[in-house]
Amino acid sequence: MKTIELTYHIKDIDAIAASVLEHLESKTILFNGGMGAGKTTFINALLKAMHSTDVATSPTFSIVNEYTIPNDKVYHFDFYRIESVDEAYNFGIEDYLSSEHWLFMEWPERIEALLPEDTQTITITDLQDNKRSLKLTINTKHLTENTAMTTENF
Repeated sequence: MKTIELTYHIKDIDAIAASVLEHLESKTILFNGGMGAGKTTFINALLKAMHSTDVATSPTFSIVNEYTIPNDKVYHFDFYRIESVDEAYNFGIEDYLSSEHWLFMEWPERIEALLPEDTQTITITDLQDNKRSLKLTINTKHLTENTAMTTENF
């Protein structure tokens, strides 16, 4: 596993999201962070970097929102209200997991047993004063010597 950590001001979120997008090696991204940390806000910035005209909203009650990007889709999940893996099966999670589309998952630990191996994790921490800490964890089995990353790449 390789980790990239950075701190940013919320006003710089679009530039940070565009930079993070360049470093993603998987289309399944797990988002960690407490309530109000800025997970959905960062997802919205990622969508913008992906040239989507959609606006991300929290799918807390709908469980999944679908957004369009050029030549693809993004499924944005919020598993906060999911209490069991059976609930995930009830709304057809296996269809989403077997798709070739982007999967952005908030509260992924609620369905941990179902998560594919090919994932990356973004952890966001609210540092107050409109600053956030972001940690991107990269599964190094997808990296080659030429794509090794450091904080300087940001």
